[in-house]
Amino acid sequence: MSALPSTDPALSASATSARFDRGHTDDLMSFLAASPSPYHAVANAAARLEKAGFRQVAETDAWDGTTGGKYVTRGGAIVAWYVPEDAAPHTPFRIVGAHTDSPNLRVKPLPDMGSQGWRQVAVEIYGGPLLNSWLDRDLGLAGRLTLRDGSTRLVNVDRALLRVPQLAIHMDRSVHTDGLKLDKQKHMQPIWGLGDDVHEGDLIRFLEEEYGLDEGSVAGWDLMTHPVEAPSYLGRDKELVAGPRMDNLLSVHAGTAALAAVSATGGLPYIPVLAAFDHEENGSQSDTGADGPLLGGVLERSVFARGGSYEDKARAFAGTVCLSSDTGHAVHPNYAERHDPTHHPRAGGGPILKVNVNNRYATDGSGRAVFAAACEKAGVPFQSFVSNNSMPCGTTIGPITAARHGIRTVDIGVAILSMHSVRELCAADDPYLLANALVAFLEG
Repeated sequence: MSALPSTDPALSASATSARFDRGHTDDLMSFLAASPSPYHAVANAAARLEKAGFRQVAETDAWDGTTGGKYVTRGGAIVAWYVPEDAAPHTPFRIVGAHTDSPNLRVKPLPDMGSQGWRQVAVEIYGGPLLNSWLDRDLGLAGRLTLRDGSTRLVNVDRALLRVPQLAIHMDRSVHTDGLKLDKQKHMQPIWGLGDDVHEGDLIRFLEEEYGLDEGSVAGWDLMTHPVEAPSYLGRDKELVAGPRMDNLLSVHAGTAALAAVSATGGLPYIPVLAAFDHEENGSQSDTGADGPLLGGVLERSVFARGGSYEDKARAFAGTVCLSSDTGHAVHPNYAERHDPTHHPRAGGGPILKVNVNNRYATDGSGRAVFAAACEKAGVPFQSFVSNNSMPCGTTIGPITAARHGIRTVDIGVAILSMHSVRELCAADDPYLLANALVAFLEG
């Protein structure tokens, strides 16, 4: 597919629809590299929205009915919205939903351990990572520290600090016949140094020193490992992108860019919203997850701040549509039989519409029509994805959003390979095609 006219990847817009090109994909790679944790992803999305004129509002403050762009953050989640000048209290919302978390290895409350002269960090498996992809990778450490005064500090040791070493073939000859078998508890604890003496508090003292904090000032932490290898273009013609956390920061980045773009246009018939949640990979049941109260509370308060009543809220929600954007499965050239024989989404073919009649995805026929109209307006091709009937189907925040808020929801995304690997793969054009479709959707 030929590139669209060159535009600013962060803020571009035209009278009808923002037009992103390969510059958007360049910016995506920067976003991935700078967002090793959900907390960093939220901070980076907020910075982009601030540049577009949005302002942060606190959940503890009284909200007013002023127009313009606003956002709230809570831990690893962000909800942002733009109120047009002529918006009524009952004006419906157009929502792009996504999630900020990715499967990885997360540090335990007592992280310092060791054995046989090796110093190790105790980790717990978060979500459903492909464990083998974490072996023999140079890993950094990132996340959030909570200090004794209640403040938080983002940290990112973005250098080769830890490594999960694989057992040598000489000591596991059966790996070629029986396959690699990893015990999550015994085999996935990374090493980070040498020594027989393990002292409680070593890892946190190391981070305090790294960030110039007083010893003992850290009271709590939410830390996780990440690969330090940078995202990169791949292939003969650089038509592919390889990088970490595409599931689902690719959608968070596209949704942020699309919301910033539509905020620069006038006459919007809907209130455009970005809702990027945490904890999708382990069920979404948290105060920052899609099954929590964050989105509903923000939308409701927005209605009431503009002088609306319960009736106005009911009318607004009844006319609201959400696109739940998450990565999906491109047909795998080495395992094509694992896919549905009549639905083979291809990398580079545009975003995918996800369908499952058992409601693992929220898409129905009317939702398909909404997404098809947005893609047509944006000049973007789209593809359909269904699972092979013999394969269990994954799920997203889509059905949760639909059931919790009574909002019509459509599941979409970008087709990738190596989902839940430490390093995933997509076509270089698909991220900006998704962003263009999201702009058209938000514009209505």
